Amino acid sequence: MTISTVTATLSTTASTGSAPRLLDTRTTAATLAVDDATDATFRRAQQRSERIEAELHVDPTAYRVVTGDRPTGDLHLGHYIGTLANRVRLQNAGVPVTVVIADYQVITDRERPGPLRERVRALVADYLAAGLDPQRTAIFPHSAVPALNQLLLPFLSLVSVAELHRNPTVKAESLASRRTLGALLLTYPVHQAADILCCQGTLVPVGKDQLPHIELARVIARRFNDRYGTVFGEPEALLSSAPVVLGVDGAKMSKTRGNTIPLGADEDQTTAAIRAARTDGLRRITFDPVSRPSVANLLTIVGALSGREPARIADDIGDGGASALKALAAEVINESLRGLRARRRELLADPGYLDDVLLDGTARASAAAGETLERVRAAMGMNYFGE
Repeated sequence: MTISTVTATLSTTASTGSAPRLLDTRTTAATLAVDDATDATFRRAQQRSERIEAELHVDPTAYRVVTGDRPTGDLHLGHYIGTLANRVRLQNAGVPVTVVIADYQVITDRERPGPLRERVRALVADYLAAGLDPQRTAIFPHSAVPALNQLLLPFLSLVSVAELHRNPTVKAESLASRRTLGALLLTYPVHQAADILCCQGTLVPVGKDQLPHIELARVIARRFNDRYGTVFGEPEALLSSAPVVLGVDGAKMSKTRGNTIPLGADEDQTTAAIRAARTDGLRRITFDPVSRPSVANLLTIVGALSGREPARIADDIGDGGASALKALAAEVINESLRGLRARRRELLADPGYLDDVLLDGTARASAAAGETLERVRAAMGMNYFGE
């Protein structure tokens, strides 16, 4: 959850209750303290990410990247700019990459999982079409790796209920779902730690909102090592340099909001979506993310896909207005995704191949997770059938 959401929630509670004014002051102070602590954590993560990037240039195998997605719907342009392109970059640089399809986590905030088989295949098609190579990158659904899920039990013994309740992302997802907080959602960060640590992952590309999850994975690894002996390295966060990509309605691009440009959309659909995108009434195009976020968002998308500076793009458009900006954005998006979309269609027409990719990735992940689980059992004195 974002800190602004925490602040709004706490402020609403204070203002609608019967507590004296002093409670409002304390709540505000506590919220500001959370803001400060989170900002400090973010700054440290930024500094560490810069050092890690430099280390990867020297030795790409110094870390093992673990990342993934929930199969809750089609991936979109925001995913491509924010995560997919970065995964391909790391893979091509020689960094070992593992991609977890977190299918169990689909039911953290919904009653039914939906058409998982089709969605998982579509995810694999998106990954491969974007440039992930199944020979170099293992792709697997975590429900298919029993050893991974067995790690959840010892990991749960290492955290308190209070620690889980304090996780801001869990709070945000619980509020968004408008459902009673379930045990699976509450323990979601622990399951994510199992995703990371089962394959001895040491580097996780994330956005700012996911930093609490990585910190908990570090805590779990550290506590296990302290209690039973060293088995795990403490995973690091690799912050994405990509900004948040807004949807066509001006809010964050999100599958749940329905404001996305899916990777599988055709060119006409993409052009229509961009034409309908929110901008503003000013004729001259300028890059001003604070005062003109929707215009800046389109410029940022064009810049990310074309390798140009958004401010320079704005200068080139000048008094061309929103229509010229939208025409350019549609052209650049369609041109950039043309090859990906063609490859995606080919892959989806061959579901057997997609299943083979999953089978191979699952076999590799199962071997790694099985080895990790054996080390965990040995450290805990539970290797009853070994020598």
